[in-house]
Amino acid sequence: MLNAVPLSEQLQHYFGFNQFRNGQREVVEALTDGHSAMAIFPTGSGKSLCYQLAALQMPHLTLVISPLLALIRDQLAFLQSKGIASAAIDSSQSREETQQVMKDAQEGRLKILMISVERLKNERFRRFIAQIPVSLMVIDEAHCISEWGHNFRPDYLKLPDYKRELKIPQALLLTATATPAVIRDMAAKFAIHEHHTTVTGFYRSNLHLHIRPTESAHKDATLIHVLGKTPDEPCVVYVTQQNTAEVVAAMLQNKGFKATAYHAGLDNMVRQQIQDDFMRGASQVIVATIAFGMGIDKSDIRQVIHYDLPKSVENYSQEIGRAGRDGKKSLCTLLGSQDGLNLLQNFVYGDTPEQASIARVLQNIIENTENGQWEITLYDLSSQSNIRQLPLKTLLVYLNMQGVIQPLYSYYSEYRFVLQMSETDLLGHFKEERRDFISSLLKHSKLARTWYSFDFDSFLGEFPDQRQRAVAALEYLDESGYLRLETKQMTDVYQVLAPIDIEQLSAQLYRQFSDKEQKEIGRLAQMLALFESKECLSHTLAVYFGDEKAPATCGHCSVCHGKPATLPAPPALVSVEDLDLHAMCADLLNKAGKPLSAHLLSCFLCGITLPLLTKYRASKMAYFGKLADYPFAEVRAAFAMA
Repeated sequence: MLNAVPLSEQLQHYFGFNQFRNGQREVVEALTDGHSAMAIFPTGSGKSLCYQLAALQMPHLTLVISPLLALIRDQLAFLQSKGIASAAIDSSQSREETQQVMKDAQEGRLKILMISVERLKNERFRRFIAQIPVSLMVIDEAHCISEWGHNFRPDYLKLPDYKRELKIPQALLLTATATPAVIRDMAAKFAIHEHHTTVTGFYRSNLHLHIRPTESAHKDATLIHVLGKTPDEPCVVYVTQQNTAEVVAAMLQNKGFKATAYHAGLDNMVRQQIQDDFMRGASQVIVATIAFGMGIDKSDIRQVIHYDLPKSVENYSQEIGRAGRDGKKSLCTLLGSQDGLNLLQNFVYGDTPEQASIARVLQNIIENTENGQWEITLYDLSSQSNIRQLPLKTLLVYLNMQGVIQPLYSYYSEYRFVLQMSETDLLGHFKEERRDFISSLLKHSKLARTWYSFDFDSFLGEFPDQRQRAVAALEYLDESGYLRLETKQMTDVYQVLAPIDIEQLSAQLYRQFSDKEQKEIGRLAQMLALFESKECLSHTLAVYFGDEKAPATCGHCSVCHGKPATLPAPPALVSVEDLDLHAMCADLLNKAGKPLSAHLLSCFLCGITLPLLTKYRASKMAYFGKLADYPFAEVRAAFAMA
């Protein structure tokens, strides 16, 4: 039974707001009318409230899927502050905390449960959530589901299947950065009608966009000058690399700024403390990689400065969108040069596997398929094929989409436990057949000091087709406190649906990756075109996202001020042809003890990590990354010609 109290009254009662923001009511009403819906609002425009209010109308649980722990924590704190029964399951929790959340969900005490997308790969979690009625699946940062998007995540592609498997009747997709092509793709995957897609526009009149052409040698001085425009106000400075964050933050500290570096290389506790300090005003300037910002709801950020080029137009839009959420004038300044362009391109090239690596994956499928099923652990397959895990996931998705393989299920291949009592006392809690079954679990478990390792192979030899029962029994014993269970080594099981022609299929898949690579390189070109636009920057940015209603001129961007930008070219480099590339790779070749491909050697010199380079500890070698400023394609071509 849906809530009969008018939505506007609930908005006031639960959230303290007198009226809806643009688009919010339409989204909530689409959901309360029983439809799936999609909300594409600018960063900071209240997307989250759409699911938060809708969840209160639903008869059962709302399951929220988010890409980052920081997003989950921030939204959870907000919900709990409003007295809305909500919880999360995440990897930082203790066993007892997780079990309490699961119990609350089972007993109907929760309205909202938040998880990361990876949680759905966990068979224990899927078995648990399948037993609970769920009214609504909410997908935050939903653009991650689209290959056309700037942040495609293969795990997201399985969400429509999970929605069907778990019999969840409705979905809500939320994002701030979706081009028209991405919106169409998301809608198709979840069968969302265009009438239930709400796009509120991307133009924000209070953001003043400025492109300041700046050569590398002058960046620090220009940064200090620009920060001086908003003295003592909160600012975020975005950089590309972790080391740059540390160096720039130290430089600002020496100049008297309360500046702190923030990046993924810092300990989680340290990052959380930095974020908390910034939120409460103890720190003025955060110098950050893109690791910072997701879920940050600080309304008074007066400046967002890009010290380095962002990764794409979408990233730029998302990052500047963190400024001025209170509606007041805020500055968004890019210290623009083309210096970092090759570095960004090299990130893209590193995600394109070699055709020989793709062929190794296909060979693995052929050699290891039994009874039509293929089992893999991602780490082992990544090491064997020399494909990084994210592009490897994408490759498996491509094979799935082409009808070659189909994911069946995932399971943990390693179960180990420590008893919380003696074996005799444990068995004493059960009778007859159940006691005999638990006794057999212990019999097929190897004890080392205090931990038992469950041996699936020997167990299944005695009890064929009883794997699910064994897992369910171990989980029950864990939940009941009889033992403490740990699981690891995620194994994915696929059905192999079609015969594989390695040569033909590897060539086809390599072309598919190469096409994706060129799209990503094209994205960088689109970004440069935006920054060097001769038309209003705010209008050009809005049109990129399909917003034709934005004013033709904002009156306050650098173009409207009569200062269209031309980004300075990077400093001239020594020609690749004049470098002895093979001599630079001598340490790596000696370590490998065999010839290596032009692609692998180019990755080494351009500082692109691959599983094989990690195995050889290449990052410790003198010439690793020495050509990071060179175009990857140019370095690879020079090897091919040598």
